[in-house]
Amino acid sequence: MSQIHKHTIPANIADRCLINPQQYEAMYQQSINVPDTFWGEQGKILDWIKPYQKVKNTSFAPGNVSIKWYEDGTLNLAANCLDRHLQENGDRTAIIWEGDDASQSKHISYKELHRDVCRFANTLLELGIKKGDVVAIYMPMVPRLRCWPAPALARCIR
Repeated sequence: MSQIHKHTIPANIADRCLINPQQYEAMYQQSINVPDTFWGEQGKILDWIKPYQKVKNTSFAPGNVSIKWYEDGTLNLAANCLDRHLQENGDRTAIIWEGDDASQSKHISYKELHRDVCRFANTLLELGIKKGDVVAIYMPMVPRLRCWPAPALARCIR
């Protein structure tokens, strides 16, 4: 039989958390009991080009399982993951990359990531990549390439 070990969160960390355990439990219960309301509120955290009207469209019929979230809305991945953080948090760490050896690590700020994503997106555009194209990218375990592709591709089709 397994045991559950709980560790107390140090006060200096708990003070910086976005929610406390009671808020988490309330959010969890809402997500279970009234998922459309819960996920409708969570969807408002993102910046939408065209706001969604329907939170989810699901079917669990045998042979026809389909789960679609915010399907009538339009958003931009690069804007939500990167651009919206630049003004207030540009110098904060966006990504912590760690190699196989824990002593090899790199903190990449939102500004650095934005610069690199723009550079990579422009390279893709110079290669003639456009909306609708299928792109495969080999990504070795280096910090820069692990974080570029999705936002860069999103920036290309803006």
